[in-house]
Amino acid sequence: METFFKIFALVFTLLFGYAIVVQFNDPDALKWILIYLAAVVASVLFLLKKLKTIVYFLLTIFFLVLFVVYWPETYEGVQLDHGMKTVNIEEGRESLGSLIAAVVMLVYGLRTRFVNRSKI
Repeated sequence: METFFKIFALVFTLLFGYAIVVQFNDPDALKWILIYLAAVVASVLFLLKKLKTIVYFLLTIFFLVLFVVYWPETYEGVQLDHGMKTVNIEEGRESLGSLIAAVVMLVYGLRTRFVNRSKI
């Protein structure tokens, strides 16, 4: 099971890193680069077992708040072809990216909590 979580964290480290790269043409790039950088750092620290469980749960809450705040007025999908057609599509992407990060942080938190409890 340990190998699964290492692979899981490595995959999401790379995916969140990719999310940083594709932000450079975004109007609010710096904000989203920093947000995804937090997810990358958390993923790396999960791999290294250097972060407390509570931090993952706080990050889960943070990303869930972003998910709610950035949910578009009218959901039009995330349309991945040739850029952004509307603000709603951009907000949909940002919102769903935040939801993915929240779920990943929750997995990290639950795994960290489970592993720490089994050592007692």
